[in-house]
Amino acid sequence: MAAARLGLPRLMLAMLVLAALLGVGVDGRNHMHKKPPRAGVGSRHRAAAKVGTVASSPAVPPDDDAAPLVAPPPGGIVPSDPATPFRPEPCVFDVRAYGATGESTADDTEAFRAAWRAACAVESAVLLVPSDGTFTISTTTFSGPCKPGLVFQVDGVLMPPDGPDCWPPSDNRRQWLVFSGLDGLTLRGAGTIEGNGEEWWNLPCKPHRGPNGSTLHGPCDSPTLIRFFESSNLVVRGLRVENSPEFHFRFDGCSDVLVDGLFIRSPANSPNTDGIHVENTERVGIYNSKISNGDDCISIGTGSYDVDIQNVTCGPGHGISIGSLGVHNSQACVANVTVRNAVIRNSDNGLRIKTWQGGMGSVSGIAFDGVTMENVRNCIIIDQYYCQDKRCMNQSTAVHVTDVSYANVRGSYDVRSAPIHFACSHTVPCTMAEVELLPFSGELVDDPYCWSAYGAQQTPTIPPVSCLQDGVPEALLDNPDLKCR
Repeated sequence: MAAARLGLPRLMLAMLVLAALLGVGVDGRNHMHKKPPRAGVGSRHRAAAKVGTVASSPAVPPDDDAAPLVAPPPGGIVPSDPATPFRPEPCVFDVRAYGATGESTADDTEAFRAAWRAACAVESAVLLVPSDGTFTISTTTFSGPCKPGLVFQVDGVLMPPDGPDCWPPSDNRRQWLVFSGLDGLTLRGAGTIEGNGEEWWNLPCKPHRGPNGSTLHGPCDSPTLIRFFESSNLVVRGLRVENSPEFHFRFDGCSDVLVDGLFIRSPANSPNTDGIHVENTERVGIYNSKISNGDDCISIGTGSYDVDIQNVTCGPGHGISIGSLGVHNSQACVANVTVRNAVIRNSDNGLRIKTWQGGMGSVSGIAFDGVTMENVRNCIIIDQYYCQDKRCMNQSTAVHVTDVSYANVRGSYDVRSAPIHFACSHTVPCTMAEVELLPFSGELVDDPYCWSAYGAQQTPTIPPVSCLQDGVPEALLDNPDLKCR
């Protein structure tokens, strides 16, 4: 009995020690073998949250406890998190860290140039124009090559000097921001690029700005607001761009361009303020944008191939234009342009192809499908006698226009002009299907104009285009291969 009584405490003590040891072992296993977050779930979520502090539209809501990004000092690099697999995260180069004030009256040009040099040298960098400032810079070329993944993020207001009197004498008066020699640049943001164009529009050399409504001769340089030159794999997204002195956007010698979700606006009487101009550029997509200005909504110049335009609203302005082409007896080539699901309202023109006499080359493979017109003066135009001052002399050669189709074009027109106008010097084999254009107000104008126009109505149209000629013109038979490439 004594031995039993003596052994019981020892047994209980041994059991307590064993339980304690087992408890430590369980906790240790849970700690040592806890599964890390799956790649692409927790870690990607945190990365997206960090980017969201500088990007206008993060992919996922940021974590409540996510630390905001802080702009690194000049030349600084954000270190990667050693606890997660290496992924390049954006290095944010806030222009304020390089001396920009954002006070509108100050010149922040040198700060932007320094920030660009630093961002250009780092992979997946973001040059940030913060949302709490108005930044003024003079003519600047942001040139490459740069490291991959570069983003120019405009969340504040960015603008040039206010008019020609404030323009630095040493600066180029034909362009303001130029992005040159780049591959993979993204220009985006929730901010505004303000062009301060009013004083440029009122120069006496502009159309009808001289004495008694005249236009004075002589140089009339005005800057294109944003120009992309000799660059590829470009994305321009989400910006508001207003009041450009001349063209708002211009793409020259570029390839693989995506334009999405832009809002472009200038007054209807602002001269030469094309919304987007494309020239010597191929594989372009322009989507989901609203453009109102004083000239062409979108203009397609020579050397442009494979241009796709969808879900664009234009007006007021001069509509969507191919051309002008062939000026000064030059060769011009445009092919494979599509316009789908567009709206054009309160405009001088709708869908226009314009070429100068004396030019060479061709326009081919043009398709307009699903376009709505609202109070448009000249809904459908092909003009191979384009001339700005009406003093051009007749010439025998022209840019050939072939393979043009119009389908599902509907809406209303201004009765001051015939809604369909084909003025052709050589050949316009075109097709029309389900075209229905009615007057915005007043009586129906059912007298389309044709000159040397060949083509066919695949379905009845309103108004009927009975002036289209059957067959193929001799000019096309003599030159069966008119395409430039």
